[in-house]
Amino acid sequence: MASFAPRPIPSPLHLRLAVVGAGAAGLVAARELRREGHGVVVFERGASVGGTWVYTPAVESDPLGTDPARNIVHSSLYKSLRTNLPRESMGFLDYPFVPRGSGGDARRFPSHEEVLRYLENFAEEFGLIESIRFRTEVERVEREVDGKRWIVKSREVGGGGEKKREVYDGVVVCNGHYTEPRIAEISGIDAWPGKQMHSHNYRVPEPFVNQAVIVIGSSASAVDISRDVVRLAKEVHIASRSVTGTVPAKVPNYENMWFHSTIERAERDGSVVFHDGSLVYADVIIHCTGYKYYFPFLETNGVLTVDDNRVSPLYKHVFPPQLAPSLSFIGLPWKVIPFPLVELQSKWLAGILSGRVKLPSEEEMLKDVKADYQRLEMKGWPKRYAHNFSDCQFEYDDWLAEQCGLPPVEDWRKEMYVVASKNKVVRPELYRDEWDDDYLVEQAYKYFESLV
Repeated sequence: MASFAPRPIPSPLHLRLAVVGAGAAGLVAARELRREGHGVVVFERGASVGGTWVYTPAVESDPLGTDPARNIVHSSLYKSLRTNLPRESMGFLDYPFVPRGSGGDARRFPSHEEVLRYLENFAEEFGLIESIRFRTEVERVEREVDGKRWIVKSREVGGGGEKKREVYDGVVVCNGHYTEPRIAEISGIDAWPGKQMHSHNYRVPEPFVNQAVIVIGSSASAVDISRDVVRLAKEVHIASRSVTGTVPAKVPNYENMWFHSTIERAERDGSVVFHDGSLVYADVIIHCTGYKYYFPFLETNGVLTVDDNRVSPLYKHVFPPQLAPSLSFIGLPWKVIPFPLVELQSKWLAGILSGRVKLPSEEEMLKDVKADYQRLEMKGWPKRYAHNFSDCQFEYDDWLAEQCGLPPVEDWRKEMYVVASKNKVVRPELYRDEWDDDYLVEQAYKYFESLV
């Protein structure tokens, strides 16, 4: 096996640990913690593993997702979604994301069903199912009075079972961040007569037949959804901060889709005015504007806060210094290749909980957090970009690997990410099916062969 694969020697410490969520982060965290010999219970609200990769046609009663009384639907997948990263780069470091068996999606940029199948295979391969309590929601996580351990209160979803109160040595939060929508603020929107929704509740384009649709955003979901909707809509208008022109620009290769600057205001007559001076009478606004970090179950007595989507303070985006190492977060960074990153975070966490890897003092960790925030301020980034790793993910990955005594992330994986990102810009409509980096695919498969 390659150097990422060997299991660490089980720790003499045998902790009882709670993991919240059985998506990719929760699964790999459970694996690494069990490899160290710890007892792990994974709490999963849904009926299966996969987290955000579990597709459901169901949507919420509130299309915007702002009503606290709405029925929570955790999936944010649309039916047509394919990965925007090549599968070779996506997989866990010692469990390649390659086509397995028959009946799957062997494409390099596969469908969401293929990613879910991969995570299901991962859970089965490493015997993780036995550690998961499905259809169990965590209602409350709080410290015991003595502050040494954590009380976890949970209940069966949709069942009449009793609520459980259990005590754990540590809690690992892996509940994802694609459930609680962020909404764009639009002047006059309360009087605007059209419909609004968040991309969290978008599934298929059929409801938008012959309608004029405005899509707010420039992220992957905005790009995909606008292309999905335009096939059936009368017209699609994309409002984006990245558009700086003074007039709308037609999207190349489309006769009924335009780029605009951001929205200035909405009017009672159904019109929407953009900062570029253009005006559109729209039927629907789709907010592809991201999500909020949301931990309604977690009580830290003010130690941890979420301010403008910055979870603070967190040492290396994992540990609240005052509560480390018994409370941790896996999977907060975005603009990353997520599976390798959460695997390395989990290996680091597992080593720390076993005492093989040491954390700095609380004072030193807080100093590091402050320095990180100052770095972001010097770049002019707002707080909500605190966990945006667009310029540092591989530096971070390699730092984690070093802490764990592992080699850096493979060069081919890093280069593949960069090349794929550039190809996405050059071929926005075709990058999932046309590319120029077969030499990197060859390197990847040679690496995979070394894992056997």
